[in-house]
Amino acid sequence: MGRSEKRELVNCLDVLLLHLLKWRYQPGFRGTSLRLTLREQRLRLGEHLADNPSLKSKVEDAMRNAYRLARLEAARETGLAEETFPEVCPVTFDQAASQDFWPD
Repeated sequence: MGRSEKRELVNCLDVLLLHLLKWRYQPGFRGTSLRLTLREQRLRLGEHLADNPSLKSKVEDAMRNAYRLARLEAARETGLAEETFPEVCPVTFDQAASQDFWPD
Protein backbone atom coordinates (compact mmCIF):
# COMPACT_ATOMS: atom_id res chain seq x y z
CA MET A 1 0.00 0.00 0.00
CA GLY A 2 1.53 3.26 -1.10
CA ARG A 3 1.36 6.74 0.25
CA SER A 4 -0.69 7.89 -2.71
CA GLU A 5 -3.48 5.43 -1.84
CA LYS A 6 -3.51 6.65 1.76
CA ARG A 7 -3.48 10.24 0.59
CA GLU A 8 -6.39 9.53 -1.76
CA LEU A 9 -8.34 7.98 1.13
CA VAL A 10 -7.85 11.15 3.19
CA ASN A 11 -8.84 13.27 0.19
CA CYS A 12 -12.02 11.24 -0.39
CA LEU A 13 -12.96 11.51 3.27
CA ASP A 14 -12.08 15.21 3.40
CA VAL A 15 -14.48 16.05 0.57
CA LEU A 16 -17.18 13.80 1.98
CA LEU A 17 -16.90 15.18 5.51
CA LEU A 18 -16.84 18.76 4.22
CA HIS A 19 -20.14 18.22 2.43
CA LEU A 20 -21.65 16.43 5.42
CA LEU A 21 -20.77 19.47 7.55
CA LYS A 22 -22.34 21.76 4.98
CA TRP A 23 -25.46 19.57 4.99
CA ARG A 24 -25.70 19.73 8.78
CA TYR A 25 -24.83 23.40 9.32
CA GLN A 26 -26.41 24.98 6.24
CA PRO A 27 -29.86 23.39 6.04
CA GLY A 28 -31.02 26.11 3.65
CA PHE A 29 -28.62 24.76 1.01
CA ARG A 30 -29.81 21.13 1.11
CA GLY A 31 -30.61 20.91 -2.56
CA THR A 32 -30.19 18.40 -5.32
CA SER A 33 -26.61 19.45 -6.01
CA LEU A 34 -25.44 18.81 -2.45
CA ARG A 35 -27.39 15.55 -2.23
CA LEU A 36 -25.80 14.30 -5.47
CA THR A 37 -22.34 15.45 -4.37
CA LEU A 38 -22.67 13.38 -1.20
CA ARG A 39 -23.86 10.38 -3.18
CA GLU A 40 -20.93 10.75 -5.62
CA GLN A 41 -18.34 11.09 -2.86
CA ARG A 42 -19.69 8.03 -1.09
CA LEU A 43 -19.44 6.04 -4.31
CA ARG A 44 -15.88 7.27 -4.90
CA LEU A 45 -14.90 6.32 -1.36
CA GLY A 46 -16.41 2.85 -1.73
CA GLU A 47 -14.63 2.28 -5.04
CA HIS A 48 -11.30 3.42 -3.60
CA LEU A 49 -11.62 1.05 -0.65
CA ALA A 50 -12.70 -1.80 -2.94
CA ASP A 51 -9.60 -1.20 -5.07
CA ASN A 52 -7.38 -0.97 -1.97
CA PRO A 53 -8.82 -3.28 0.72
CA SER A 54 -5.72 -2.97 2.89
CA LEU A 55 -6.72 0.66 3.55
CA LYS A 56 -9.61 -0.44 5.75
CA SER A 57 -7.21 -0.72 8.66
CA LYS A 58 -6.25 2.95 8.14
CA VAL A 59 -9.78 4.37 8.12
CA GLU A 60 -9.81 5.74 11.68
CA ASP A 61 -6.56 7.68 11.24
CA ALA A 62 -7.70 8.89 7.84
CA MET A 63 -11.00 10.10 9.33
CA ARG A 64 -9.16 12.15 11.98
CA ASN A 65 -6.82 13.70 9.42
CA ALA A 66 -9.60 14.35 6.91
CA TYR A 67 -11.90 15.89 9.49
CA ARG A 68 -9.32 18.45 10.59
CA LEU A 69 -9.10 19.61 6.97
CA ALA A 70 -12.85 19.42 6.37
CA ARG A 71 -13.55 21.56 9.43
CA LEU A 72 -11.28 24.33 8.19
CA GLU A 73 -12.68 24.13 4.68
CA ALA A 74 -16.25 24.20 6.00
CA ALA A 75 -15.52 27.38 7.95
CA ARG A 76 -13.98 28.99 4.88
CA GLU A 77 -16.70 27.92 2.46
CA THR A 78 -19.71 28.62 4.68
CA GLY A 79 -18.45 31.79 6.33
CA LEU A 80 -19.34 30.30 9.71
CA ALA A 81 -16.88 30.47 12.59
CA GLU A 82 -14.56 27.49 12.87
CA GLU A 83 -15.88 26.98 16.41
CA THR A 84 -19.33 26.27 14.92
CA PHE A 85 -18.07 22.86 13.89
CA PRO A 86 -17.17 20.26 16.52
CA GLU A 87 -13.47 19.70 17.16
CA VAL A 88 -13.96 15.94 16.98
CA CYS A 89 -15.64 14.43 13.96
CA PRO A 90 -19.36 14.11 14.77
CA VAL A 91 -19.92 11.09 12.51
CA THR A 92 -18.44 7.63 12.32
CA PHE A 93 -16.89 6.22 9.19
CA ASP A 94 -19.86 3.90 8.72
CA GLN A 95 -22.28 6.82 8.94
CA ALA A 96 -20.28 8.96 6.55
CA ALA A 97 -20.01 6.14 4.00
CA SER A 98 -23.70 5.14 4.20
CA GLN A 99 -25.96 6.31 1.36
CA ASP A 100 -28.79 6.34 3.92
CA PHE A 101 -27.19 8.68 6.48
CA TRP A 102 -28.12 12.37 6.53
CA PRO A 103 -26.94 14.34 9.58
CA ASP A 104 -29.49 16.67 11.15
